[in-house]
Amino acid sequence: MHENSELSGTSPSTAVNPTAPVPSDTILLGVSTFGDVDLAADGAPKHHAQVLRQVVEQAKVADAVGLHSFGVGEHHRKDFAVSAPEVVLAAIATATENIRLGSAVTVLSSDDPIRVFQRFATLDALSNGRAEVILGRGSFTESFPLFGHDLADYEVLFEEKLDLYDRVRSQKPVNWDGRTRASLRGQMVYPHVEGRLLPTWIGVGGSPQSVVRTATYGYPMVLAIIGGEPERFRPYVDLYKRTLAEKGHDPQALSVHSPGYVADTDEQALEEYYSHWLVGRNKIGAERGWGPAGRGEFEAAADEDGALFIGSPKTVAEKIVRLKQTLGADRFEMKFSGSTLPHGNMLRSIELFGTEVAPLVADMLAGS
Repeated sequence: MHENSELSGTSPSTAVNPTAPVPSDTILLGVSTFGDVDLAADGAPKHHAQVLRQVVEQAKVADAVGLHSFGVGEHHRKDFAVSAPEVVLAAIATATENIRLGSAVTVLSSDDPIRVFQRFATLDALSNGRAEVILGRGSFTESFPLFGHDLADYEVLFEEKLDLYDRVRSQKPVNWDGRTRASLRGQMVYPHVEGRLLPTWIGVGGSPQSVVRTATYGYPMVLAIIGGEPERFRPYVDLYKRTLAEKGHDPQALSVHSPGYVADTDEQALEEYYSHWLVGRNKIGAERGWGPAGRGEFEAAADEDGALFIGSPKTVAEKIVRLKQTLGADRFEMKFSGSTLPHGNMLRSIELFGTEVAPLVADMLAGS
């Protein structure tokens, strides 16, 4: 396993390590989307092509209001438009100036680790050092049969592909053996990244094994908190930091990824988001054998201790500050898309997140 170290280089945009921990009175704020398919005026789902163009527009707003990062997920389903996040991010790179561009997540188990590195190294060059990749196993399994993988190999695919990716990321000749693909001997992989190793995170859903794996490789971690109280993830954060130290790695950044929505008031945010949340929750719930959801489940998830960051700028800011205080998060990314939530609502939510939530968070942390 290779250290998450810096390489010499001259690109000014890569001078700062984007995966280093930030001061205790700071948290970096970003947004992310899966390209959720919303509805046209006649109530029919929009074409995937239209949704993809909307994602670029959403990223432009996030950049304009000064948010730190914009993440794009990978899915292979009818209800999400993004199946090739790095292509979408390359389009966004041409339309933005400062915002960091990442996946949320790249499903490494069903992809080729060498091609993942090459695609994001290319994105990094074209965006002048703004690319990063979040590797994960994803919460859906459609990509496995689609790309010819057996779900029985779920664990070994991720283990072996992460090991190979880590070796490729080192930008040194690769020697590798495994059972999921042919061996490599002294193979160099191009293009190389300017100035440092390609910024790479590992997304974790909350299992101790995933936390330990991430720390063992010395990678920064993204906690995907989509249910329950964020505070309950504190033992995983402690395990992560303890394992990093035991393995001799430097401290790494911790990011939290949760759904959210910002409107002018709490009441407005809850009313505008609920029906769209319900559509997505019950669709996925029916696929997975869950019972139908209702208003009670939604409001519990949206309360001050829940996983949904929904409300007025002040309410959302207060939840983010508590997240910083309880988990020590260095970054928070709000998934602003929500099933059939309209594009216009998403744009307004992003705008409020950058112009009102971010300053409130900064002021609250400075005074804490």
